[in-house]
Amino acid sequence: MPIPFSITRPLISAADLLTAVHGEPLWGPDAQRPVLVDCRFALDDPQAGVLAWQQARLPGARYGHLERDFSGPVQAGRSGRHPLPEPAALIWRLRSFGVGPSTPVVFYDGSGGPFAARGWWLACHLGHPAACVLDAGIDAWREAGGELNTHPPAPPGTLAPPWPARPPLLRAASVTDVEAALGSRTPLLDARTPERFAGEFEPIDPVAGHIPGAHCLPHGGNLDTKGQFLPAGDLGARWQGHDVDAAICYCGSGVSAAHNVLAAVVAGIGRPRLFVGSWSEWITDPSRPIARGGS
Repeated sequence: MPIPFSITRPLISAADLLTAVHGEPLWGPDAQRPVLVDCRFALDDPQAGVLAWQQARLPGARYGHLERDFSGPVQAGRSGRHPLPEPAALIWRLRSFGVGPSTPVVFYDGSGGPFAARGWWLACHLGHPAACVLDAGIDAWREAGGELNTHPPAPPGTLAPPWPARPPLLRAASVTDVEAALGSRTPLLDARTPERFAGEFEPIDPVAGHIPGAHCLPHGGNLDTKGQFLPAGDLGARWQGHDVDAAICYCGSGVSAAHNVLAAVVAGIGRPRLFVGSWSEWITDPSRPIARGGS
């Protein structure tokens, strides 16, 4: 049976994860069991996720904090709200969770997957070959009969072995790449809600609107009513008319846009680039154009 953790199999169901955690590993008795990383987070309350993890989590799960672990330092007037972290720092953090060079790692959250997708994207960007996301997150785990640990989290263990240098499995786009895409055939896909895209409502960033020429592709449209990813065919249909491998995905700060990258990979239609700085970096330079309205 093929390994269920790879760039071509980026989702795992709660039922399969239960087997991987508690039963015979799905791909053979000698394989490593996965490391679980809890990515729950609230943009308006940065401590909410870690408090939730401390109270209840999947068995043995470590906590990956969006701002502390999965973002680099914010540079006022230059970077977005959640910059790309330095590779060495990110690898060290994942090693502290117990993730070695080929250790299966499963990211999950409680918000439909955007924060888990950010962790997954970062691991894939580092070239890690065995990262995936728990489909529908912690709710699916509980619905499948999985128990949560409610005792105090265990202290960190020893560092996992060092990682070798690997080419990225998923690509990043810089603000220079986005500037070059203006007026070209390169698709720019905005994962925010239509209201934020149109500039009618902006609860986070100081400037409302979107990058000129972009199309609105809200990340919530990747999910069904239970918070699970749609079938591959339905996900692929959302990208109709766009050159997926050439596309650049963005959002407010490079989180929900990672969900759109994940959806494209789940659909098997390509690997778009992620503009990690996203809208919050674009607007740091007032000379960059903005647009409002449309869809």
